[in-house]
Amino acid sequence: MSSFKNAAQAQRRTHRERSQPAHRKKFGLLEKHKDYVVRARDFNKKKKILKQLKSVADEKNPDEFYRGMIKSRIVDGKHEIHKDNTLDHATVMLLKTQDANYINLKLQAEKNKISKLKE
Repeated sequence: MSSFKNAAQAQRRTHRERSQPAHRKKFGLLEKHKDYVVRARDFNKKKKILKQLKSVADEKNPDEFYRGMIKSRIVDGKHEIHKDNTLDHATVMLLKTQDANYINLKLQAEKNKISKLKE
């Protein structure tokens, strides 16, 4: 029985979708069913995402607060964390003196090694 169905399917003509009529060429390509399916799926996927985002926004607690919100802001519609990397003058001077002290310490250690090797 299945071989008869296969034979009958082989005799059928394949369905071909029509092209855009000549007088409608100015409107571009005629949308085929498979094009419509792709477009509809994409539209519904976007609609679903918007619905989820809307529900998240509706359920958001306006009194919610996190410490990260203090130094963050929205710039051009994008969330951005503000980082203040500038140091005041006193801190810079302290770091410089610590660097100088470290270099002097290492220099003294090397001098001690050299004097031990000379003896």
